[in-house]
Amino acid sequence: MEKTQVIRYQEFSSDELCVRDRELMAAAIAATEGAYAPYSHFHVGAAVRLASGEVVKGNNQENVAYPSGLCAERTALFAASAAHPGAVFEALALVARDSEGRLTAATPCGACRQVMAEYEMRQGKKMRMLVWQSESKILIFDGIESLLPFVFTM
Repeated sequence: MEKTQVIRYQEFSSDELCVRDRELMAAAIAATEGAYAPYSHFHVGAAVRLASGEVVKGNNQENVAYPSGLCAERTALFAASAAHPGAVFEALALVARDSEGRLTAATPCGACRQVMAEYEMRQGKKMRMLVWQSESKILIFDGIESLLPFVFTM
């Protein structure tokens, strides 16, 4: 029996975003400046907005002993969880810069998607994902299930 999986998302240009989403995306862009990426030269920034309205930033941190580094999304989520235990995460924005410093398309890796799924399960609430593709194309997912349809659970 063949089945079909549907990926649901919205697409906006950066100037079509609401003010809160624009601010979150700007925080993620700013977070790319602190990335430590001497090997890939791919600087990734993430920003998580808590239900309180506070925004916590993270960026990728590489290490010569690969895979000891950490992605921007997990850095932001773990920092937010450590500083604000039990906080509800409303949204996460993700952006990347290429080796020339230009904003470029990126999506969360599988490990980050699984971590996002677990935070959604823990808080019992979906988290919006804003993913930069270009100035004219920002993808917004309402929850992780479109990015990770067959989430691992125990």
